[in-house]
Amino acid sequence: MTLAELNGHLDLVQQLQKTEELLQGLWNAAVPGAQKLDGMPHASGVNDKVGVLGAEIADMETQRDALKEQIARSEETIAVWIAGIEDNTTRLVFRLRFIRGMPWKVVASVLGGRNSEDGVKSICYRFLETCPSMTRADAL
Repeated sequence: MTLAELNGHLDLVQQLQKTEELLQGLWNAAVPGAQKLDGMPHASGVNDKVGVLGAEIADMETQRDALKEQIARSEETIAVWIAGIEDNTTRLVFRLRFIRGMPWKVVASVLGGRNSEDGVKSICYRFLETCPSMTRADAL
């Protein structure tokens, strides 16, 4: 497993998180503005936010579903590789960072103890440097 492959998967996970946030924003913008039945006459220029945003929501949901499929395929290989890491702490660092997409700072806080952001990065990169399937150039 190379750092480039791990980072590629991480990019997909982070892209999915951003897509879901955007999708939620579209839904929030559409739903509260749904047609109000107040019996009052409407002026020209009034539009249906749900109708206008419906196409955007559908496109975004399609993108989200495609990303989920891509992540699932990528995660199969990565999860097996991570499961082969013998040290529990190192394995957890890799799962939290590359499978769950957590920032290094959050990984450090989950591990607790005296772990810092730089400390968990060091755990990761030190393991990658000693991993037989990686060359030093891949880790940098």
